[in-house]
Amino acid sequence: MMRVNPRLAAVAAVVVLAPAVSGCGVNAIPTNEENARAKWADVQAAYQRRADLIPNLVATVQAAAVSERATLTQVIEARSRATSIQLTPEMLNDPAAMQRYQAAQGELSQALSRLMLVVEQYPQVQSNQNFIALQSQLEGTENRINIARRDYNDAVRVHNTALRTFPTVLWANTIHAGSEPMQPFQANEAAQSAPTVSFDMSAPGAAPGSAPPAAK
Repeated sequence: MMRVNPRLAAVAAVVVLAPAVSGCGVNAIPTNEENARAKWADVQAAYQRRADLIPNLVATVQAAAVSERATLTQVIEARSRATSIQLTPEMLNDPAAMQRYQAAQGELSQALSRLMLVVEQYPQVQSNQNFIALQSQLEGTENRINIARRDYNDAVRVHNTALRTFPTVLWANTIHAGSEPMQPFQANEAAQSAPTVSFDMSAPGAAPGSAPPAAK
């Protein structure tokens, strides 16, 4: 009777079973997790881009002799707090850490909104070419933030669903037992709205501080 080499038998078993195991989604959890982390990096990059615009924005408004020092100070302080809070990929399953990050970014969004409302009272700022360029960049950055947050939340949903559904739940309780649900980004209502960056003071009868006319 032929004797089978145990080592060769083990190798053969791995070769035969590998496609079946792969087909059962054993790699889905780490793949989903890495995808969510990559999407989070996009969120952070978008917020950093916004933070990088703020010093020039504040300097431009100050140069126009805007007297709203309290509002400018709020923006500067909110930016400082937002950039001081870092949320690494390893912290994405920590609800408290995510809440701190969300709160800081939301506070900065609201401070920027207040600044933009104040600037409506200063036509000399609105006609400044540097401000116009920064206004356009800020609007584009807010759009990037919204898209990045949406893509991250989609990736988190896929990852968290895989941890709870068959067959990937089997691997979540065995091979990938260390994987935990990730926290979605749940911005408050004010933070989800981009700052008002559209100023139209050329319309007849427009008064300083009045809202721009509605688009038709």
